[in-house]
Amino acid sequence: MSDETLDFEELDIGREWVSGERVVLADDVGAFADLTGDRNPVHLDPEFARTTPFRRCIAHGLLGLGLAGGLVWDALPVRPVALLGLREWNFRAPIFLGDVIRTRVTVQEKELQGRGRRGVVAWRVEILSQDGRVVQEGVMTMLIPTARRVANGQTTADAA
Repeated sequence: MSDETLDFEELDIGREWVSGERVVLADDVGAFADLTGDRNPVHLDPEFARTTPFRRCIAHGLLGLGLAGGLVWDALPVRPVALLGLREWNFRAPIFLGDVIRTRVTVQEKELQGRGRRGVVAWRVEILSQDGRVVQEGVMTMLIPTARRVANGQTTADAA
């Protein structure tokens, strides 16, 4: 997480952050397959993957989305109360084993709620590969505390 912490009011539409990088490893793909039971050979079997249009093993799409969640958390200078949803999520290109990914996160929409105690922020999230190509993109909505809530001494856990 960023050293600066912003409240809902300080998030301007169009403001952008870029996360640090993360290498997608074969061990990550194997652990995800074990956790979810998704053992599609395109993710795990190099011989099979060579017979596909990808020509090599690819990460699970949902693994990419999960990794993006952590990268977004590290990039954003806010303390979200909750992830409210995903919308318009698209898988644009495969994430290959060994790819280095990062996220670009942009404030897209804001809506004040709860008599000014909290706000909902829609973030445009793009997962970028090492060559800058967008491999996944969509919108994450999060519940964010306002300065009013923080000024009253309530924690982010109280903001809901």
